[in-house]
Amino acid sequence: MPLVKVVKFGGGCFRKPKGVEQIIAIIKSSQPVPVVVVSAIHGCTNLLLEILNQALEGKQNVHLALNQLIARHLQLISAYPETVKKRIKQKLRQKLNSLKNFLLGVSLTREVSPYLQAKIISYGERLAALLLQELLLAHDCSAVALETDALGLITDDSPHQASALFPETTTNLSRCLLPYLRTGTVPIVTGFFGRTRNGQITTFGRNGSDYTAAVVARALQAEKLELWKDVPGFLTADPQLEPQAQKIDHLSYFEAAELSYFGAKIVHPRTFEPLLAAPIPIEIKHLHSPHAPGTLISQNSHRSQGVIKSVAANREISLLHLLGPGVGYQPGIIASVGQALADEGINIYSILTSQTRINLLLHQQDLEKASQKLKKFTPGIISSVIREEDIALIGLVGEGLKVKKGIFARVFGAVSRAGVNVEVISAGASEVAYYFIVKDKYLKPAVASIHQEFFGQALSRAVNGTSRP
Repeated sequence: MPLVKVVKFGGGCFRKPKGVEQIIAIIKSSQPVPVVVVSAIHGCTNLLLEILNQALEGKQNVHLALNQLIARHLQLISAYPETVKKRIKQKLRQKLNSLKNFLLGVSLTREVSPYLQAKIISYGERLAALLLQELLLAHDCSAVALETDALGLITDDSPHQASALFPETTTNLSRCLLPYLRTGTVPIVTGFFGRTRNGQITTFGRNGSDYTAAVVARALQAEKLELWKDVPGFLTADPQLEPQAQKIDHLSYFEAAELSYFGAKIVHPRTFEPLLAAPIPIEIKHLHSPHAPGTLISQNSHRSQGVIKSVAANREISLLHLLGPGVGYQPGIIASVGQALADEGINIYSILTSQTRINLLLHQQDLEKASQKLKKFTPGIISSVIREEDIALIGLVGEGLKVKKGIFARVFGAVSRAGVNVEVISAGASEVAYYFIVKDKYLKPAVASIHQEFFGQALSRAVNGTSRP
């Protein structure tokens, strides 16, 4: 088997013409010839969802919508010769013929199944792969766009949070992709979606192309997976909350997964699932600084001197409090609550219990639906359901967090110095992560104070030109 490198380009890389040209340069200079995985171009998936929602309301002019999609892609190639633009426009229009029929059907019936919705929004990646294929060909680089449903990336039956099935997927992808590499042709693989054994299109959730890239890397036994982004890598904090945040050089799979789960929108949280059985290193690379080292993510732990690698933050959360005497030890109550929310497609981030209260940590967009759903348990074992909004989660991530003495004292000392009160604390679920909740208005001072406590000396040394610890 030839040496294989998988490279994935996120939607942010397809934001401007300069980014597209950088993508082409990276692919052409790559050794060995890479397998490329692409996301939809920036904003395309949202546009497809808009078009779909308008079609459901019978308000959409389908032909106008398709022209919008084509125009969005042509903006990225405005500097190319007219002959190239004309050819690409024609190819994109041909690709959209089947989408047109799906949208016309939705407009007539005012209905869309979960699988049809998945198929419709998969066109963002289909168009991006086709666009990149044509641009590489225009640069005299042999390339072919390949769609994951045709390749045989097989998944379970979940339409919008699917998981790849091995070893079927391994067999299919190896058989289809390796011959192209042997001939020097760049395979451009659509991210974000696969298909069931019955041929239904499924997706891996928003930003799920990272997961696709990991599946491809595992299937091909790649030596490396590069995730190209419009950011330099994982940082020690969100730079919007802490301007002194620095790039993290190394993370373990588990540290990176926890940071992603806590809200660091660098990598899809499920990217690491396929790689646990095949430890392939991942490097986050900056599109506009291609020679600069990014964040290396591997199976191995590299414990930092201060233990904490990053102070993550998530403002998109809320709490639902279920109150009642004895709810904490009532057999089956948590299972019943969890099933009720699962039936509505609501994910529970975390559950914290006491004798008289169950606290559910949810995404804020699910709070209203969850609250209404769980009111069916009242009156009874649950006496009341209380919503808590305007809160934020702070997550501390690092190998050795649970065994290093004095860490929590330093954390809460820093929070106290910032004048911030902690609302809820959770520890124990992960060996590399710990989180707590504060009022949203206190998030920034809390993060800044913790960051100064654990990274302030290193930042001072970097500013003064001395070596890092």
